[in-house]
Amino acid sequence: MKKDFLWGGAVAAHQVEGAYDAGGKGLSIADVMTAGSKTKAREITQGVMEDKYYPNHEAIRFYDQYKEDIKLFAEMGFRCFRTSIAWSRIFPNGDETVPNEEGLKFYDELFDEMHKYNIEPVITLSHFEIPYHLVEKYGGWRNRKMIEFFERFAVTVFERYKEKVTYWMTFNEINNQMIIENPIYAFTNSGVLFEEDEDRLKAVYQASHYQFVASAVAVAKGHKINPKFQIGCMVAGTPTYPFSCNPNDIVLAQKEDRKNLFYTDVQVRGHYPSYLLKEWEKCGYQLDITENDLKLIAEGCVDYLGFSYYLSLTVSADKNMEKSGIASAGTMEAVDNPYLEATPWGWSIDPVGLRYMLNLYYDRYEIPLFIVENGFGYEDKVEEDGIHDSNRISYLKSHIEEMMKAIEEDGVDILGYTVWGCIDPISFTTGEMKKRYGFIYVDRDNDGNGTFERRKKDSFEWYRNVIETNGQIVFEKQAME
Repeated sequence: MKKDFLWGGAVAAHQVEGAYDAGGKGLSIADVMTAGSKTKAREITQGVMEDKYYPNHEAIRFYDQYKEDIKLFAEMGFRCFRTSIAWSRIFPNGDETVPNEEGLKFYDELFDEMHKYNIEPVITLSHFEIPYHLVEKYGGWRNRKMIEFFERFAVTVFERYKEKVTYWMTFNEINNQMIIENPIYAFTNSGVLFEEDEDRLKAVYQASHYQFVASAVAVAKGHKINPKFQIGCMVAGTPTYPFSCNPNDIVLAQKEDRKNLFYTDVQVRGHYPSYLLKEWEKCGYQLDITENDLKLIAEGCVDYLGFSYYLSLTVSADKNMEKSGIASAGTMEAVDNPYLEATPWGWSIDPVGLRYMLNLYYDRYEIPLFIVENGFGYEDKVEEDGIHDSNRISYLKSHIEEMMKAIEEDGVDILGYTVWGCIDPISFTTGEMKKRYGFIYVDRDNDGNGTFERRKKDSFEWYRNVIETNGQIVFEKQAME
């Protein structure tokens, strides 16, 4: 295990900051999403409505309490902390030419606080936080003009923080918009609201292309601003298994994997794969793609591949098999895997799948990988003597073990590992607080009630020991005690 391995935690600005209308910030797409639940989808409203509850508006008040939170991260020994820059704090409407100084200043102070404790910032540019005005006026990433707006935003923050941030990512989980059955993904990834009876897949392909160009432009511009920048892409790493050794199951799993892999193929290799071009030909798609776009994509390949890992999916070509129906985490074509248990939210628990995914990516691309999200969402119980989240420790321990096998036995080059929701955030998929991920408990409930007090869970001390021993403790029996 490398001594400079980046252990840490991860959040997104819109899920923790709150202060949605403070410091000159404009509305983002996260600010018009109501609370939901496991059984009730979040609603996307046309602007903010007085009779609706929007959990991201306050989130966990990180905007006001970040110094306290960073100090807790430092106590755990974090070597890095992944968060995002809220686009609408810097350009409130998204199409301005002059940035909001108050927003820039907030991130200056946040990064300074992190550096005080030798915590390396890992920063995502677009993490489901597109300025809402860009959706209303331009249709989000349906519109080619978004490339210009994103470039201005990226260059502004690259120049401002060129001495404070080394690790960047362009778009968060850009591939999840391929889950067209659930419209929340196209909206949060691209600001695309599907129209009635439109070809959703075509709309997503076009939006994705504009994002590929924008990402490539950002990479090229960033390297000119500071050649030391490490700029990566970020995808949801969700492997698809065949249910059986039936060749039809295997081909179906390969086809499902390609829905995700083409996003990394383009951003890492710099060109569209032949299987996707053939798919467009079969569908009769004529997308707005220029020769200059393709040139820019080829010139703006990423330095590393960042990805999230939570679960694996299993598919069967047998039309009579019952589907598990978890479009919130993958494909509606998924079936239950008899070898895996699942979380209360229906997500399979598959530590070995992380090792499989690491090897798949590294074999395919041979560039450094960065596990920037991995975590366990669960409804924690507060007891008189503390918050005993042994199930979270068990989940993380088993995944870290597999990651270390990939490094030490398989030779995979991994930059770091950041646990998702290291301090309890608002859940992206449901807008809940009770689906908790953190080492640090935040006293807030699904209705927004609570003191916002921070409390350490048992996993806090456990992860501190993981970092202190550079991961070796996960192989020791006392790690679970």
